[in-house]
Amino acid sequence: MDKAPIRPSTTASPHASGRNQRDLDSHEEKLPTIDEDGLIKALHLVIHFAVRVLAVLMTLVILWGVADVVYVLYQRLVAEPFLLLTVSDILVVFGSFMAVLIAIEIFINITVYIKRDVLPIKMVIATALMAISRKVIMLDFKDLDWRYILAIAAVIVALGLTYWLISYKPKTIQPDER
Repeated sequence: MDKAPIRPSTTASPHASGRNQRDLDSHEEKLPTIDEDGLIKALHLVIHFAVRVLAVLMTLVILWGVADVVYVLYQRLVAEPFLLLTVSDILVVFGSFMAVLIAIEIFINITVYIKRDVLPIKMVIATALMAISRKVIMLDFKDLDWRYILAIAAVIVALGLTYWLISYKPKTIQPDER
């Protein structure tokens, strides 16, 4: 009885295609793994353990952040005028909310790394955009030097452009459109 020929698998292992593997659809960078060296293996295990510890710590930071949002909101509502928020109170509460949202984004970045062993570049840039947005919301522009405002604007433009370039997918031209 003839055996069926053994064909190579169509799904290559994630470690088979080189040191830094780039997935163009998800814009994630695979971390290099070198299976031959025992020291590198051990160091990877240490790093993975450290990332898990960071995930636990980030969860605690998020919980403390939520408690802080509740506390700040409570403080602002019981202060005079009672149960009313001024514009500056609202900005302080927004700042607290956004800090928690940024922590959640960082936690998601950490969990993506744990689950897939990849660095989610697009998510990291989106998190940076959220952080700089929080900074802009919290700024008091009348007390700032124009160079500082210009620098923040440059950071926003650079991050926005980077995010757009990573997200950009050229439109494919159909043969009948030529």
